[in-house]
This record gives sequence, structure tokens and C-alpha cells, in this order.
Amino acid sequence: MFALDIMSWILLGIGTLFLLTGAVGLIRLPDFFSRMHAAGLIDTLGAGLILVGLMIEAGWSLNLAKLVLILLFLLVTSPTSSHALAHAALVHGLKPWRHPKDNRQAQINIDGDKASNH
Repeated sequence: MFALDIMSWILLGIGTLFLLTGAVGLIRLPDFFSRMHAAGLIDTLGAGLILVGLMIEAGWSLNLAKLVLILLFLLVTSPTSSHALAHAALVHGLKPWRHPKDNRQAQINIDGDKASNH
């Protein structure tokens, strides 16, 4: 029982660290797409780890079944909503951020290969 408690607390702690990293990413990253990347990936992983830690603590009970359903719902809806938001932003003309010093422009040849500017 003691080993399960330690594993649960480790998962809860790692999940919390991932969620904090995602929160810092939402504040520090430069544009919508980068921020959504932090929110979509890191928060899904962090919340998933916290839910797994809670599943270990719940044991074999009705609470375990509820936590499994919440985890499945989270794993389906979070990537889907991130994709829908990114697609809507692109369709409505929001361009991804580029560093101001990055003046390289990729040109497409007739063959479809990218040519480098010299």
C-alpha cells in the first residue's frame, strides 16, 4: 500500500509540474499557435498524469470508473478542440509568428522542391 501511495504522489507531482510548465508557456510564448501548442499538449499530459495518480489512490471502486471516463473524455476532446481552434484561426487569416530576424523565404520550384536563397 505504501508503494502505491508513493507512485500516486509522484504522478500527481509530475502532472502538476507539467501543468505549471503549460501555464508558463501560455504567458511566455509569442503567438496564438505556440500558446495553443503549450495548452494542448502539456495540459493534456499534465491532467492525464494527475488523473492516473488519482486512479491509483481511488483503488477498485466506482470512483475509479468515473476517473477513467474523465480521462478518456479528456484524451479525445483536448486534441480535437486544439485542432479545431488552430484550423479556425488559419481559415480566418491568422498567420503564425515569425522571428523578425528570420528573413529567409522558402521558394517552391516547379518540381515542388524548396530552393534556398543565396
